[in-house]
Amino acid sequence: MAQLPRTTLEQWAVLAAVIDEGGFAPAAERLGRSQAAVSYAVKQLAGEVPVALTTTRGRRTVLTDAGTTLLRRARALLAEVEGIEALAASLAEGWEAEIRIAVDIIFPPEILYAALAAFGPVCRTTRIEVIESVLSGTAEALLRREVDLAIIGQPPPGFLGRRLLTVGFVAVAHPGHRLHALGRPVTIEDLRHERQIVVRDSGSRRRLDAGWLGADERWTVSHLKTSIEMLKHGLGFAWVPRAHVRAELAAGELVPLPLVEGGERSVDLALVHADRDAAGPATREFAAILERLCREATP
Repeated sequence: MAQLPRTTLEQWAVLAAVIDEGGFAPAAERLGRSQAAVSYAVKQLAGEVPVALTTTRGRRTVLTDAGTTLLRRARALLAEVEGIEALAASLAEGWEAEIRIAVDIIFPPEILYAALAAFGPVCRTTRIEVIESVLSGTAEALLRREVDLAIIGQPPPGFLGRRLLTVGFVAVAHPGHRLHALGRPVTIEDLRHERQIVVRDSGSRRRLDAGWLGADERWTVSHLKTSIEMLKHGLGFAWVPRAHVRAELAAGELVPLPLVEGGERSVDLALVHADRDAAGPATREFAAILERLCREATP
């Protein structure tokens, strides 16, 4: 079997620059090298690979079909090496390889997505695991040290947190629901005879209840999104975080119930570190981003 030549990733990187920049001179400027050095690297690479990599089209150097295929693979390897180097640099600076965050599902999703988007460019090498939890499930994740950060309503004993924001809940039902057909303010007695949709506590040790649970008939689901879909299908009523149903309220798919009292309620959420003193720079940075976005979102 013929032995393949041993090319270097540096040579492939030079060729990629020549193709991307459209010539040797602009590639040399981008790489901070002389044009002669760039030309030599490409010539050396071409001499070591048993197929033609480039051809000339007018004044431009372009890839052959074989060159296109090979450079595509080389770019993947270059990206992998860059990632390894970036990870090594991050680890050398103390950045964690991974951070884990427990987020109570009532937290406004737009703020969470914005925080993730802002954190990504800061440390692209840190993996993030987001654990969606309900009530005591968030506290359990902290107590078991399964997470580095938690967004929680009530920190468990032994933990302190910083208030992030207040989540507003509103009692809603489908516009065709019987409660809306009463044509008058809705009482607690009216609610008792209708089906309430609730979200199950995700904790395994002790299950907590939250909100009014006085309906004779109650359906329990595991996720808030399921609850909202059931409400949109007219299967019951529920108190849901307003931030999670803004689109449904605006479109009239869900309508607030005209309760005599208690139509709206609120819950304060806090950000809690599993161990603030031991938190690494990635954990601290994500926490700072969350706190800033929550301040900006609070009127």
